[in-house]
Amino acid sequence: MTKYLAVLALGWCALAPVQAQTSASRIAWISPERIYNESKLAKLAGEKLQEEFKSREKAMNEMGARLKTASEKLEADAPTLSEADRVKRQRDVFELDKEYQRRQREFREDLSQRTNEERQAISEKATKIIKQLANVEGFDIVLQDAVWASPRIDITDKVLSALDKDK
Repeated sequence: MTKYLAVLALGWCALAPVQAQTSASRIAWISPERIYNESKLAKLAGEKLQEEFKSREKAMNEMGARLKTASEKLEADAPTLSEADRVKRQRDVFELDKEYQRRQREFREDLSQRTNEERQAISEKATKIIKQLANVEGFDIVLQDAVWASPRIDITDKVLSALDKDK
């Protein structure tokens, strides 16, 4: 029995430093969505993308209006058109619709790619700031995905502030 108590005591002594380390760990949390939506860099990136894609968006809207007009005109004129004219106009509307769908898909893909590129640049700058902040404030880990995080460990505002200064 004495051996058992001695081993148990040694076990507790061995675990004590581990428990002390664990309870002293500092954890922080950051909201990536807030960084991507609220930082000055994100707002500038949004304006840059809007300017970059403005002419393509305008062209898409014009093509959509042409498609709608052609479709409505075909529907209105269909009863009075000869079979050959009706088939030709249906084919024209179908081809215009197909082209519109293709351009719309390319537009969305290009916009998505550029948005991801801009977010990546913001993410790289934010990561540098987070690492510096972690070193200065002594955080052992900084999380970004959590179901819930206490506002006490949320460092998003500090990162936003540093990111906006660094801009």
